[in-house]
Amino acid sequence: MSIESVRKWYPKALTSIDTVNRLLDTIEKYLELKPKQLMHADSMCCDDVNAIQYPPRAYEMLGPFHLGGLDGFPFAGLTGMGAFAHHVPEDGAVIIFYAPHIGITRDGQIGEISRIGQRTNSACCGAAKGALAKLVAGQIIEGNITSLDFQINTIEQIFLHSKERILNAENQIFEATEVMYEAIDERIEILVKETRYPCKYVILVGGIFINGDKDMGSFCQYKKFEYINVATMERKNLMDAYYED
Repeated sequence: MSIESVRKWYPKALTSIDTVNRLLDTIEKYLELKPKQLMHADSMCCDDVNAIQYPPRAYEMLGPFHLGGLDGFPFAGLTGMGAFAHHVPEDGAVIIFYAPHIGITRDGQIGEISRIGQRTNSACCGAAKGALAKLVAGQIIEGNITSLDFQINTIEQIFLHSKERILNAENQIFEATEVMYEAIDERIEILVKETRYPCKYVILVGGIFINGDKDMGSFCQYKKFEYINVATMERKNLMDAYYED
């Protein structure tokens, strides 16, 4: 079973189909909102495999509005978040899903996948693996962000600031993906704080998006599932409810 190879690395991972089903069911149960009352934004990598493996039921929500660039960092910034926020139904909620992605092959090899039409495996996330290679080689220069390659330069700086943690890890690409998640989560929280949402709730869903081989589909392990009541700014955690059988 393909899920077994994924769970060697991410023990609570579910298929993307199960992930979205649980997500929408939990929101309906606790917030009494249907998918068409949810304005959905994602901050995911622009890698084509994510479009190929995008969970079909996610399209029951409005959107998606794409906030992310390479490896899911929300490069759309305040302008993108503000634009998205003003598309939401007034009696509904915005839901922001954010995740770096990583490949896992059927035999459990992490950081690569077998893609459609290719005989050999390729990197996934290629941007993360490229930045990691430069980190290992000592080729990242502090503060070097260029307009020609702004997004990868930003990822390189994120990795550089956690250099020892990544290089000393048992598996470097796994750890680099954890570092990337934390950077995305931190930036999303800042963007949300600086944005006004004309609706009932802001739902934040963060995790790791896992690409499988071409015949495996995709998976996800959540790290955060919370909602904010816009009127009171009260925040509640729905993670336990999400994992209820």
